[in-house]
Amino acid sequence: MEKKKKLSRVQWFNLILFGLMGQIAWAVENMYFNTFLYNSVYSGASQNAINGSIDVMDAISRMVAFSAAAAVITTFIMGILSDRVNRRKWFISIGYILWGVVTAAFGFITRDNIALIFHLSDEVKILTATVITVIVMDCVMTFMGSTSNDSAFNAWVTDITDKTNRATTESVLTLLPIFAMVLVMALGGLVGSIGYPAFFIGLGSVVAVCGAIGIFTVKDSREEKELNEKQSFFKEFIYGFRPSVIKKHSDLYLSLVALAIFNIAFQVFFPYIFIYLQHSMNFTIDKLLAGITPKAIIIALVCVVAVVAGIISLGKLMDKFGKDKFIYISVLLFIAGLVITGINDKSLGGFGIGMLITMAGYGCLMILLGATVRDYTPVDKTGMFQGIRMIFTVLLPMLIGPVIGKEICEISAFTYTNEYGVTQSAPGSVMFFAAAAVGILIIIPVIALKRKKLTKS
Repeated sequence: MEKKKKLSRVQWFNLILFGLMGQIAWAVENMYFNTFLYNSVYSGASQNAINGSIDVMDAISRMVAFSAAAAVITTFIMGILSDRVNRRKWFISIGYILWGVVTAAFGFITRDNIALIFHLSDEVKILTATVITVIVMDCVMTFMGSTSNDSAFNAWVTDITDKTNRATTESVLTLLPIFAMVLVMALGGLVGSIGYPAFFIGLGSVVAVCGAIGIFTVKDSREEKELNEKQSFFKEFIYGFRPSVIKKHSDLYLSLVALAIFNIAFQVFFPYIFIYLQHSMNFTIDKLLAGITPKAIIIALVCVVAVVAGIISLGKLMDKFGKDKFIYISVLLFIAGLVITGINDKSLGGFGIGMLITMAGYGCLMILLGATVRDYTPVDKTGMFQGIRMIFTVLLPMLIGPVIGKEICEISAFTYTNEYGVTQSAPGSVMFFAAAAVGILIIIPVIALKRKKLTKS
């Protein structure tokens, strides 16, 4: 049996610090930039300005689309550069500092400031220019975040781990987005009292400080590795798309296909789940807060500790006994949880049980598939393949999954009358069954991987 590689305390510190802060920054972008446009940029604008400018929903959709494209393109370019320069440390540290600076800059974006900077007086032009500024700055922030986190940090994690400890490492990384979302939701409660400027400036400052700490704590993961053979940048950019490369690294691409299918299944229902909860299950945050008692808090804390211990233990078991032994049970948990969630469209308790099983399967698959992709990533081209990873984990799932969910929801949607007397449609529970149907397809690339492994042995 291969001797297990252990990470140092400093490596664990950096992994958790940069992993968590990166997820917090991404969560803020996903959860609050849309509301910032809606509640701050458009708020208080005259009806004439709103009618003559970009529609708010159109502005939000454009911002999301441009940001996703910027993330993928950036990860390709900067991942290749981090390989060519042969340094991850500076991409991570300086990238986080600039990421924080750009995030803080959102605190200064107001219609008044934009009017002053661009010498505008027409209210339609002022609102339009402010919206465009937000979209452009979001792309700039995405560039910084994808440079430091998606390309350099992810490549660094792959560099410092191996097949003996990647599932354990991935189990910790899987927990960080959950913690980040909880923290951001808690911090988001401050927006109403301190305002968006203080919120963005405070968060940006923390992210920048994180980058500054990295200058002194991050040890470059590629110091002892030789530089890749010199090729033109274009050749390196298209390297991962070559049929010969795909054939040579078919294990990696099969793993990425499995990861893509998994993320597509998740995106089928996740973008609509809060609308579903509110209008289909009659569940609101106010009701949740009203039900909080000291006993409920203690139970929640015990559950959190149990989940953390369980996920990390699962990662250790995967490292010890092999990841392939856990794949079918993980897929089964994910699918069963979705089916149970869909069946319980009238019971909030049943919905909670179903989602608990779904998230158990989700966590297992995140650890297993994420670690497998790292296992098969060529060690001399780690950064180069981060862009390919982004296509399978972000771009394709976010393009395909929500569309499937939207089409299914339109077929099965029910209507309700909102507080303004307007009839609107809401997603139905069938979206969970659709997600389960997509999720079953994960076993196709998994079986192909297992057959290749048997053929080689």
